[in-house]
Amino acid sequence: MSPEWQAVWLTLKLAGATTVILLFLATPLAWWLARTRHWVRQPIAAVVAMPLVLPPTVLGFYLLILMGPEGPVGELTQALGLGTLPFTFGGLVVASVISSLPFAVQPLKNAFESVSGRMLEVAATLGASALDRFATVAVPLARSGFLTAAVLSFAHTIGEFGVVLMIGGNIPGETRVLSVAIYDHVETLEYAKAHWLAGGLLIFSFVTLVSLYLINGRIANRGLS
Repeated sequence: MSPEWQAVWLTLKLAGATTVILLFLATPLAWWLARTRHWVRQPIAAVVAMPLVLPPTVLGFYLLILMGPEGPVGELTQALGLGTLPFTFGGLVVASVISSLPFAVQPLKNAFESVSGRMLEVAATLGASALDRFATVAVPLARSGFLTAAVLSFAHTIGEFGVVLMIGGNIPGETRVLSVAIYDHVETLEYAKAHWLAGGLLIFSFVTLVSLYLINGRIANRGLS
């Protein structure tokens, strides 16, 4: 497999793993943020949204410190016999989950906030437990939010550069994802290869967003009919 196709495969694998993990983590967090009125809600929402405003290199730098051999996370992973996470695929997954977290939480939070409280109350009067109400009422009604969260998380992970470069470096076949490969080709003046990869990402981004808008539009129309 050529270095370019290795980068494509590694990027898709990273985006897929990140998206699955994010959907599991973001769903309960988004539900809590949408339903709670506790004073700590706003500070936690701000922490979740911080990757949107922080320069990726800043986020990557502090993750590097935390997961390095002298950081608390690094000391823990070494004590567990896992070594350190920086410059490994596992480190890329952790960094990508954190940097893409708001892209999963915000759409789910918006979707859960739109769920009618009246419908949840009716389900409760029929004997449904809190978990049943969430699984059988909230989740089906928030399906467009799940779709948006999955697509945005996947697409953002594919396009991420600063964080993955700080945490993963540029190891072919191990941490060299598409965005890093494009940067590498530009640095070495291999513009033809950079065009090939960048053009593919441009087309992918456009098709992904158009498809998302069309699908969400159909879901919204069905809800109105």
